[in-house]
Amino acid sequence: MSSNNPTEPIVSGDKADVERSLLGVNTRYIQEGDDVVRHHTQNITQEFLDDLKDSRNASDSAKEGEFMRVASIPVAVHEQWVREGFNLYEATGAEIVKRLSDQNLDGFMATNKRI
Repeated sequence: MSSNNPTEPIVSGDKADVERSLLGVNTRYIQEGDDVVRHHTQNITQEFLDDLKDSRNASDSAKEGEFMRVASIPVAVHEQWVREGFNLYEATGAEIVKRLSDQNLDGFMATNKRI
């Protein structure tokens, strides 16, 4: 499938690309000389960021149970971290919080509580 619209995903048909398109990640394939480059984009809405900000603000007075929402990390950020050798699923909460802070991605934090 091909498209002239840069916001429309170009999906090769393999399962991983189809799943990414369903998660809001658009995949485009760009010809650069003899190479084909896969380019992922994801729209992060202001509504998404506002929801996280509201969650952070409410976290100060909320009692947490066994589980606590620490952050909401977009798929595109997670995929970048995987390429950099950081596996979100094997990291501790503190490591994730530190990485978000180190990369100035504090807006994806869902709590003000110490992890």
